[in-house]
Amino acid sequence: MQFKQFYLGCLAHASYYLGSEGEAAVIDPQRDVQQYLDEAEANNQKIKYIIETHSHADFVSGHIELAEKTGAEIIFGQKATTQFPTLKVKDGDELNVGRVKLKFLETPGHTPDGVTILAENTENASEPVKMLTGDTLFIGDVGRPDLVGSRGFTAEQMGALLYDSIHEKILPFPDETEIYPAHGAGSLCGKSLSKETWSTLGEQRKINYALQPMSKEEFIKIVTADQPEVPAYFPKSALKNLQGAAALEDLPKPQTMTTEEVENFDGVILDVRNGSDFGAKHVPNAINIGLGGQFASWAGTIVEVGTPIAIAGENEEQVDEAFMRLARVGIETVKGFILMKDYNGETNKIEQVSVADVKEKLADDIQFVDVRRPAEHAAGHAPKTTNLPLNILAKEIGKLNPDQPTYVLCQSGYRSSLGTSILEIAGFKEIYNVTGGTKAWMDAGLDTEVSTGAACANSN
Repeated sequence: MQFKQFYLGCLAHASYYLGSEGEAAVIDPQRDVQQYLDEAEANNQKIKYIIETHSHADFVSGHIELAEKTGAEIIFGQKATTQFPTLKVKDGDELNVGRVKLKFLETPGHTPDGVTILAENTENASEPVKMLTGDTLFIGDVGRPDLVGSRGFTAEQMGALLYDSIHEKILPFPDETEIYPAHGAGSLCGKSLSKETWSTLGEQRKINYALQPMSKEEFIKIVTADQPEVPAYFPKSALKNLQGAAALEDLPKPQTMTTEEVENFDGVILDVRNGSDFGAKHVPNAINIGLGGQFASWAGTIVEVGTPIAIAGENEEQVDEAFMRLARVGIETVKGFILMKDYNGETNKIEQVSVADVKEKLADDIQFVDVRRPAEHAAGHAPKTTNLPLNILAKEIGKLNPDQPTYVLCQSGYRSSLGTSILEIAGFKEIYNVTGGTKAWMDAGLDTEVSTGAACANSN
């Protein structure tokens, strides 16, 4: 059996290629599908099935394009409301890929249509079964029960289904069963995902908080509490996955723009450079979401799907990368781009300051804004910070004084640069980005406060 995990760090997304003899299956493909075609060619195999473990909300899948290019059959759980030809599978159904047997278990809870796939190598009975759990079971966590896939159900109802799926379908398998989920740390499909991208069921019994002995009522209470925000693009990505997305190569490509066109652009100017380059010089009122971090997730959170976008970048490679990564979350409205070396209009700057500089200013009349998530802030933060998470900063901006010097920090400096650009658009006069963020603050040994009942949280 050929088995390969493709891990896309910027979306914390894992997809899989499974092959045997002359056949193959792709599980939970990302939107850009060339890597799966290359893998099939390298193994002299034909992709027979494209399997979705559920209707994903955090990214747009390439199952339609991959099916059109290979003739493969698209497979979903029987409760998925797809609008294209689909083989629907139910509990206990089996398919074969060469000498590999695929057995499907219906495991609702994260979504109603969720399935878990058991991959058994029939040529080697001693080889552990591979369990592809989608968003039902993660490494260190379970799928959240409150997303758009549960429309028509309460989080508590979905949590009850998730408990049953875990305890009746997954936990009965032996400890050596290998677990391969669809996401890792940084994904908003859970709250405590591990950085590890696979594990064994035995190890998860030991370390996964959601698999510890507890009643169904306790489980529901735990998995519905303290979930991170739901990005605005999630419902639209989920719908696109059920409708079927266009091939990347068919999307209109962005055109080169002049300085005058950028200055008069009716939409969002998205600067994809790093925070220091953005701070040194940028188009006024541009939003800074750097390609170096979780670019697509934050773009989908901050920029409404359907909004016209102009990209400002360092080079055309950055523009091409941004175009593809935006499409991965269903943003297909990039109209044009400009390279900053070609922009000759008015520019703004955001001063970059160190944690030591801010420490000296704490006694002054400043605003010190921490844009991390509440659980991150609670677990440890600089004194005198106001916690306004990045996803709600624009809505809550009235809590701040635009005429007061404002210092912004996050965990490392990535999200805070985006935060400063939001404040600039809102008319703030004096804005500073704190480089290195809370990590640099703590590494410098500066005073740190912890809120009562602080919870652990992943940062991105």
